[in-house]
Parts: sequence; C-alpha cells; structure tokens
Amino acid sequence: MKNSLSFSLGTGLLLVLASITFRPPAPDISASADRDMAAYRNADLPIEDRVSDLLKRMRPEEKQAQVLSRWRTKAAFQDENGIFDPAKAKIEIPHGIGHIGRPSELVGSGGGGRSPRAMAEYCNAVQKFLLEETRLGIPALFHEEALHGHAAMDATSFSQPIGLASTWNPALIEELYTMTALEASARGASVVLTPVVDVVREPRWGRVEETYGEDPYLSAEMGLAAVRGFQGRGETIGKDRVLATLKHMTGHGQPETGTNIAPANYSRRIIHEVFLYPFKRIVTEANVRNIMASYNEIDGVPSHANDWMLNEVLRGEWGFQGAVVSDYYAVRELKDRHAVAESLTQAAALSISSGIDIELPDPEAFPYLLEAIDQGLIEPAVLDTAVARILRQKFELGLFEDPYVDPDRAVAVTGAEEHARLALRAAEETMILLENRTKLAPLDLDKIKTIAVIGPNADKELLGGYSDVPKYFVTVLEGIREYVGDRANVVYAEGVRVTEPGSWYADPVVRSPDDVEWQRIQEAVATALTADVIILAVGGNELTSREAWAESHMGDRADLQLVGMQDKLIDALAATGKPIVSLLFNGRPLAATNLIEKAPTVFECWYMGQETGRGVARVLFGDVNPGGKLPLSIPRSVGHIPAYYNYKPTARRGFLFDDVSALYHFGYGLSYTTFRFGAPRLSKATIAPDESVTVRVDVTNTGLRAGHEVAQLYIRDKYSSVTRPVKELKDFQKIYLEPGETQTVILEITPDKLAFYDIDMNWTVEPGAFDILVGNSSRNEDLQSVELVVE
Repeated sequence: MKNSLSFSLGTGLLLVLASITFRPPAPDISASADRDMAAYRNADLPIEDRVSDLLKRMRPEEKQAQVLSRWRTKAAFQDENGIFDPAKAKIEIPHGIGHIGRPSELVGSGGGGRSPRAMAEYCNAVQKFLLEETRLGIPALFHEEALHGHAAMDATSFSQPIGLASTWNPALIEELYTMTALEASARGASVVLTPVVDVVREPRWGRVEETYGEDPYLSAEMGLAAVRGFQGRGETIGKDRVLATLKHMTGHGQPETGTNIAPANYSRRIIHEVFLYPFKRIVTEANVRNIMASYNEIDGVPSHANDWMLNEVLRGEWGFQGAVVSDYYAVRELKDRHAVAESLTQAAALSISSGIDIELPDPEAFPYLLEAIDQGLIEPAVLDTAVARILRQKFELGLFEDPYVDPDRAVAVTGAEEHARLALRAAEETMILLENRTKLAPLDLDKIKTIAVIGPNADKELLGGYSDVPKYFVTVLEGIREYVGDRANVVYAEGVRVTEPGSWYADPVVRSPDDVEWQRIQEAVATALTADVIILAVGGNELTSREAWAESHMGDRADLQLVGMQDKLIDALAATGKPIVSLLFNGRPLAATNLIEKAPTVFECWYMGQETGRGVARVLFGDVNPGGKLPLSIPRSVGHIPAYYNYKPTARRGFLFDDVSALYHFGYGLSYTTFRFGAPRLSKATIAPDESVTVRVDVTNTGLRAGHEVAQLYIRDKYSSVTRPVKELKDFQKIYLEPGETQTVILEITPDKLAFYDIDMNWTVEPGAFDILVGNSSRNEDLQSVELVVE
C-alpha cells in the first residue's frame, strides 16, 4: 500500500508527537465504588450519554481491546478442561475484550463443544471477571454461528437456508430464528453471525446452501424474517433475543469462476440492484445491528477496505447505525492476499478507516491500531467511533446491569420438544417435488409389501455446514422404518458412496475405489429385486459442497453432475424395472439429468436438519403434501451457467445442439394436488409514479388433496432508459387450500417495486407500461399477465 496510507517523514513525526503529547489521560476510577458512581453505570441515562461518558474515561489500551475478539486464542485464559481461569485472564485480557467467539466451542473449530450448562457457566464466569476484575467493568459480547439453528451441542438443527427459502414462508422462518435466539441467548450468546443474504448466481460455489437463493427480493424477505426472529420487532432487544449479523457485503454469491472469495467485478448498477438490495431492505426495515463485510473485491477494492460501500452507502445513504464486523481473518488478508497493505499496521488502519469496527475472530491486525495512530495513519477519533459502536450494543443488551444467564434455563430450552416440532415442520416444507410423472408418490402402504431404501444418503447424517451435534438426527432409513412399522418390510443397501466418510471441517476428500463401488452396486441391485419400490437417496454431501476457506480446503466444483459412481447405481437400479422415488440431498443444485430420466418421482431436499427422516416419511406417504418451490434455477449443465431467471433480454439467445433454458425454473415446484390461477386483476390500470396498486388473483385447488401453493408476482418494464430483466419477482404469498376451495390472493406493487437505477444512476420510477405477471413459477407457461401503465 503506497498511496492512501503514505505520509512524509516530517509530517509523520509531527503527528506522532502530537498524538503522544496531547492524548488526554483517562480518569482513574479503579475503585469499584467510584466506578459504580460513574454516569455510564446509570441505566436511566440515554445510551448515547452513557457511551460518551465511558469513552472519556477509557485509556487507549482499553479502547483497542473493545475492537478485538478472542476465538481460538481464548484457550490462553482457560485451563486444560476449558474452564475459564481468571488468573490467566488478568494476563491475556487485562483491559477487557470486545467479542469472545463461539463460547459453545472449547477452543476453536473442531475442538469439541460445551454442553448448554457448561456454556452458560463459562459465559457467566467471563462476564463476572470483566465486570469485577477490570478497571472499567466492561462486559463482552459473545458471538455464535446460527445459520440453521444455534451451532452448538444439543441445540435444535433445522433446514439449511437454501431449504428454508424453498418454503417461501417468511412467517415460519421468523418462528425458527426466534427459537434459535432463545436457545442461543439462554446459554449466554449475544450476537449471531447470521443470516447470509448473499444473492447466489453461481451454483458451482460451495456456499450456496447458506443462502436464500438467486433472487434479491426473496433473499430480502427471508432475511427480514430471520433478523426479526433474532432481534424481535421492537426497538429494544429482549433478554431472549440476540443481535443479528447480515453477511457478506457484497457480491460474494457470484464469484469469478465460482470459486470462493473470487472477485465480483460487476457494475455499480448490478451491485446496487442485485447484491446490495437485500442488505438495504433489512438495514432500513429491520434495524439489523451488525453487518459482516465479504472476503471478495469489487472493481479492485476489497470489501474490508471499501470506504464507498461501508461508509458512503451503508452508513451515509442508508443510515446504518450498527457495527460492521470483519469476516474471519479478512483484515490480515488485505496484506497477505489482496496486497493493498504492506503491513498489519497498514491493514488495520485501512480497514478501520473504511468502516470495519471490530476484527474477528482473533487479534491479528487491530492490535496495531495504537501504533497506527502514533504513526498518523488514522486519527484517534476513528478508533473512538468504532469503540462507541461496540459499546452501544453492550448497553443496548443491558449487559452492564445483568450479563448473566441461568444454567438451568439453558438446559431446559436447548433442544426442547416444541423446538423439535418446529424443526419437523421446516423439514416438511423444505421438500420440493420436481417430478411425479407416474403419480408414484404419495406411496400407498396398502399396495407395498417391501420397500428398498438405497443410496449413499439413505442412512447418513447430513446437516450441512456451520453445524454442531444436535440431540439426535433421524436418517431417511430410520424415518421410513419408524413410519412404516410392521406394515411393510424395509430393506437397505448403501449402493455407492459420494465420498469416503469425512468432515465439513476436515480437509481431505477421498473417493471410494471403483472395484469396491461396483460390489456395493451389485448388493444394492440384489436388495432392490426383493422390493416393490425403491426409495433412492443420492446427491452430494458436506465434503462436496462447503466453504472453501483455504487452498487446502476446497468446496467449489467445476461441474454439477452427481459425484462418483452414483449414475452407475441409478442405471443398475433402473434396469431392475422397479419403480424409483428419488431424494436429492445436496448443498447446491445438481444437474442430475440421468436421475430425472430414470426416476419418475424426484424430490429436491437440500439438507433438512435433525428431523430429516421423519419429514421425508411424512411427505412420501402423503401425511404432508409437498409445497416447496425452488429458490434458484437448476441449470442443465455447468455449461448453462449462469442460469438465473431474471436475466437481460439479450442473454439467452440459444446454444447449438442444446436447450438454453433451465432444467428447473426459479419458483417451480409440484404438488400431489393441482391448482388453477385465474386472470390477474389490477385495482387501477393506470397510476402515477408515486402510487401503489394491488393485484388480485383467484387460486383454486382443483385436485383431491389439501395443499399449499405459492402465488408469485413478477414485473417486466416494457421500455426503459437502460435494459431491464425479462422479469423480476416483486411479491408472493403462500396459501393453503382444501380440495375445491378458492381463495383470492392480494399482492401489492409499490413504487419501490417499479423503481430502478436509470441512465443517470437515479433511483426512479420511469413512466411507461409494465407487464404484471402472476402464477406459480417463473416459467412463462405458468404465468398470466395484465398491463399496468405509469403516467
């Protein structure tokens, strides 16, 4: 880094002397009685007054401590059993600490976990030390992962976010994360590094499962629901809530070549309208308290050094008042990977001046902030501003008054039975019926004597990334055996393996030898021949789709076909003539064309959480009618990428010898019943640019089973100053209909749903005609239209 952080020797020396000479000493309030009388200890004062008072009393080392975190290095103030040690803490964190990462873990990733009681007791011990043994008594924030349930021992684990997005049910998502907030906060957590609202337009990327799909509007709606679940809907944060963290800002979901952290070199218009859209909605509508910057770069500027994005847009245009946290080790990468800083001191100065308030997960660059101030790289006020944002959250959570939790309550609420029932509902609503050509599903146990459950994912625990160990996990095989009981014989064969057993955390990914796989296939065929129907569970696993966080830990792929010899297994089973119901479990969409050809019934399941087997059984045997819809498009092959539905008019001309369309379209999903959509009706055919309009459509269940349907509204701007997508989702509503029942769905079009960045980059509604499209998927054949005119 040679430009923005450089300064002349003479100027630098003067700045250093000024900083040393005029840095005001903080008042000494070491005695607890004096400290208790300080204004910042008065809970009746406004938070801003308390923050201001505390800042004035803080020494430079105490300020620096508030923008630091300890995760793996928390081992330095624990004993060999993971018990907090105050004597070691006096040496390691004498000035306090901003965050402590993942107290649910004994040390760091893969280092074993704490029980609900042990975590609560650990957090209490840390807070007691900080309040009573440090000079100012500033408590810590404890951050945790909570992507699909608290990632901690015994906590409730539900569907991965890509599965939650498949429910198209924001109310359910809010319930799930309200439950997660309760389980996490009861154990002492105060911040969760969730939700992920990256708009994912690159299915080769290993983190697809963490997202809510390819559409900005759907991602925003699901993210809003998650944040409201974590933080509540009020202005204050209750005792049973936690502070949410939106991540990753931004462009992370469409990396170059599909590889993790690669550049996102898109125009400002695309960045605003696609990738920043969910962040803006959630910042302005849900008062999210934290944002996490992304690892990648945009136009040569890493997100952790992007003053335009974090200061001008996030804080300036949107009015964000919370804290921006670094992704793990990302500040160091300004030096080590991006090479925009020559030293950790420069990386720290560049990052904090660009808007990063705290370095996660361990101290690397931010311990050099005082050195950066002394060198004149940043003003002391820059550090003060970041510290104030961290302190504000601690006051808002009431941690200065009562930072403690009840270990008995932590045990009682973690993994509670009512939470398991909610996880089961999420599993059921996650499943998407892609094919049911012969109406094989739902399976009729009165006509089946033997069921063959086959496949690498049939008897495997699949939770996906950012998971811990829930109280239990029900595999597909276990769920079917439990459901069927003695009404049918259930036989099992593994068939093949996706990979040899391993871990999402561990680096090696090993394939099984072909000769061993052929033997497994022969055993599976023999098993299938004894059965009336085959339930085949294939797809990916946690090793073939995961966060590629290092060159030695890959998770992105160069193709989208089934890994290994799964297609050979499919061919062999199809040759038996037995009917096949197939279940795809995976963290990214797979172009499983051979499976779709050979199996008349196919479900997309993603990862469904601890209730996987029960959810599958209840859908397969008809207790639950599948109602999931795709939150992204499934391409026909890797050569069909990008395949997202909201493309520009010139983007899908065609391919020689191949179909250019998606294999399955965004918003698509079948049911055991059928639905009919009436023609959409506008409340007004012509409106002014600042007016809203409603769209009514009658939806009728024309089948014999009750079920869910999702009415989806898309718009197309017919003519505009810049090119617009062929269609964009702007509203949806999930409804439940009994056989023969009709319901009128009311969808809304507000000015912001018609607006875009025009030729001069003004956010505006341009006069003209719009096609309003309503139906049950983004496919043209599933939509009916009506014209709206803006005068």
